[in-house]
Amino acid sequence: MNYKNLLLSVSEDIAKVTINRPTKLNALNSETLMEIEKAFNYIKNEDNIKVTIVTGAGEKAFVAGADISELKACNSESGKTFSEQGQKVFDLIENLRKPVIAAINGFALGGGCELALACHIRLASENAKFGQPEVNLGIIPGYGGTQRLSRLINTGRALEYILTGNLINSEEALRIGLINRIIPNEELIHKAEEMAKLIASKGQIAVGLALESVLSTNNLNQSEGLKLESELFGKCCGSEDFNEGTTAFLEKRKPHFKR
Repeated sequence: MNYKNLLLSVSEDIAKVTINRPTKLNALNSETLMEIEKAFNYIKNEDNIKVTIVTGAGEKAFVAGADISELKACNSESGKTFSEQGQKVFDLIENLRKPVIAAINGFALGGGCELALACHIRLASENAKFGQPEVNLGIIPGYGGTQRLSRLINTGRALEYILTGNLINSEEALRIGLINRIIPNEELIHKAEEMAKLIASKGQIAVGLALESVLSTNNLNQSEGLKLESELFGKCCGSEDFNEGTTAFLEKRKPHFKR
């Protein structure tokens, strides 16, 4: 598969998607968004891919935001379409039944922060910077930032960062729960790969259903969520992976889950 603005590689059961516009700090334009959508549709349909890592090319940026030169041409109607295009792609990532790990290696601003929010786990380098500075351009976050950020770090903090446009470093991002871990710059991809391999070694039916159950909290109340959890738990209990996992535990051996 050929791409102009990203790199896609697959090693065993781990995919790696690298946003590859380093001279533009990996800014997202329409072409790049379409390539991300194409890549994740491929990942979605490839049974051998268990986990995906998303990162940015170069040492300065994960994704520094939307491409302002393209954004500048928007009016009310085309701006709505611009927003919907990004939301569609990031919804695809968030709702993938396969874990996506963001390896945030620098600036994650605007659309870059929103891309990270759409991923399931966020690992950041020591020099990473985060923010939703859209108010500085006279706009609001349009790729899901007003929704995902408030759910992740609470409404008050989300409003503070969105309304001020202030940037934060990795330490602050970790403190408020925006990211999972801070990793030394030179170890970021290696640690992301280690985590990806660990997740890929687990029962993939359970991994996919766990994602579905946890993400349902965005749309269901607790009573509805508990009902869904029981239904998905039952599905797990009827699977080959469950039989293998429990048998392996009782036999004191490592499980060999169906690939």
